[in-house]
Amino acid sequence: MASAGLAYPDRFYAAAAYAGFGGSPQSSTAGASRFQNDVALLLYGLYQQATVGPCADPKPRAWNPVEHSKWTSWHGLGNMASTEAMRLFVKILEEEDPAWYSRVPELAAESVVDVEMLKPKVEPATVSASENGDSLPDTKTISTENGLLLETQDKDVVMEGLGLVSIYDQWVAPSVSGQRPKPRYAHGAAVVQEKMYIFGGNHNGRYLSDLQVLDLKSLTWSRIEAKALAGSLDSSTTGSVAPSAGHSLIPWGNKILSIGGHTKDPSETITVKEFDPQTCLWSNLKTYGKPPISRGGQSVTLVGNTLVIFGGEDAKRSLLNDLHILDLETMTWDDIDAIGTPPAPRSDHAAACHADRYLLIFGGGSHATCFNDLHVLDLQTMEWSRPKQQGATPGPRAGHAGVTVGENWFIAGGGNNMNGISETLVLNMATLVWSVVATVQGRVPLASEGLSLVTSTYKGEDFLMSFGGYNGRYSNEVYVLKPSHISDLQSRMIEGPVSDTIAAVLPTTNTSRDMELETEGAQDKKIKEIEMDNGDSELNIRNEETIERIVESLKAEKEELESTFNKEQLQNLQIKQELAEAESRNTELTKELQSVRSQLAAEQSRCFKLEVDVAELRQKLQAMEALEKEVELLRRQKAASEQEALSAKQRQGSGGLWGWLAGSPPPEK
Repeated sequence: MASAGLAYPDRFYAAAAYAGFGGSPQSSTAGASRFQNDVALLLYGLYQQATVGPCADPKPRAWNPVEHSKWTSWHGLGNMASTEAMRLFVKILEEEDPAWYSRVPELAAESVVDVEMLKPKVEPATVSASENGDSLPDTKTISTENGLLLETQDKDVVMEGLGLVSIYDQWVAPSVSGQRPKPRYAHGAAVVQEKMYIFGGNHNGRYLSDLQVLDLKSLTWSRIEAKALAGSLDSSTTGSVAPSAGHSLIPWGNKILSIGGHTKDPSETITVKEFDPQTCLWSNLKTYGKPPISRGGQSVTLVGNTLVIFGGEDAKRSLLNDLHILDLETMTWDDIDAIGTPPAPRSDHAAACHADRYLLIFGGGSHATCFNDLHVLDLQTMEWSRPKQQGATPGPRAGHAGVTVGENWFIAGGGNNMNGISETLVLNMATLVWSVVATVQGRVPLASEGLSLVTSTYKGEDFLMSFGGYNGRYSNEVYVLKPSHISDLQSRMIEGPVSDTIAAVLPTTNTSRDMELETEGAQDKKIKEIEMDNGDSELNIRNEETIERIVESLKAEKEELESTFNKEQLQNLQIKQELAEAESRNTELTKELQSVRSQLAAEQSRCFKLEVDVAELRQKLQAMEALEKEVELLRRQKAASEQEALSAKQRQGSGGLWGWLAGSPPPEK
């Protein structure tokens, strides 16, 4: 039940005033005490989302539980559109207080009737009666042209941007405004905060460097005059952005990463650049480890906090099939040597990740041929495998693009060296079953090589958006496809048992799990209280218990992540302290070593001098020994002389006696 007397946004402001929120965008007070705390917090978050927008306030301190709870309620709504927040606010108020409208004095005279919402398949409406007997107001016939809603059925239905796409599983060219970008292919595309960014590409053999953005709310093109920082992030010098093609754009938080790409003056190793939409500046990120060689046409897949890079074509046009991983937290490269048979060297292929564990590589081309093979890499065991595919077998192609929605991998575009590929395929990554989603006729941009494909969510529904490409002509067209519910896709898949090969490679899942992942937001894991009724596009909020359970689950998950983050920060701090201590000890030991080396050199010098002194003393000792020998010889000679003199004297004495006896005279004295 909704009041038909007021249209949005007046109905929202009336409900906000009744609930105690002031009834104006400037009011930010808490809800009235007539509601339970959890309901009041949810209403507060929706009110802030509707009047202010996504939460950008810093998280309050833990010692202020009231402000902390209000911030959590608001922040948990993510990027929900303001119009949707208004409708949810009124819906919750009607569930809590169905008679609120009659209690507002100035609105008491207004009647309360049912309002029929838009349905995907529109037929001329007639006046009918509801189950409770209340008559419905006359509705207008809604015509469609190319799948776009041309007229709204009820004046409170706010349709804008992607909401104008009314049909499922068919490519639609929406009406866009603003100056369109130059036609191109081999560019990069990424969605950040409900805006699609297009960077670089190739046009007539020339690389481009412009950055274009399409506002998905208003479908309006605009150009960003981006600059490049010269040197490090701390540098204030800016310059022009280098043209590039064949690179990969990856959204990371509120920023965009550009990896690789062909340039006029290629570097030796692959470059990683970051664009900040707030400052409109490009900057080169410093990485560690051994980076891969420069290349273009590679695949870059975001898996948790890492980027997995495979294949591509280097600056010399040599094809590659190497595998590298970049940790975005430490910005460190890791060269992976996987086991098993890897895919053949290729470029312009598509890659996706399933269950944060399995890397899927499909298609691509070499210089002579195109591929339609599917390879799977187990990121835990680092082993390649080639499982069996089921369903509508895709043909060979290169230059195609792919995006994932839940467990479904959508593939669009590409070529096979003869013509463009006209069909859009989807692969259920849990069962490896292919099916055809849509087929285009003629020479249209969707059957092109080098187009980009991104996904965005609007009012609980997923949308695929393609841009650009080349099929003999360069394109700058935007096409949108709204895939039907996952159960509808599965109903068109070829039935058959899951093969043992698939079961051995990927974990099997059933339909109920697929629907659970889809409805609980497997892609962005945010609040999705809205679900589509059968054949009806009316957006209904889940009941209070479901909302509480989802909010509590999100809170618990958030607290767990914050706890893990705090632990990691503490560990990093401890490691830094240990590293600082180790460096200090290393410095001290280095000083001690230098001191010991100096002492050792002094001791070596002293030892050398002592050795010289010892040699001199040995020479003196030898001289003394020679002198002693000479002295001993002289002593012996002296003793011999004395002995000889004594003998001679004795002989003289004995000769005088015998001479006297003989009568000889004694010798004269």
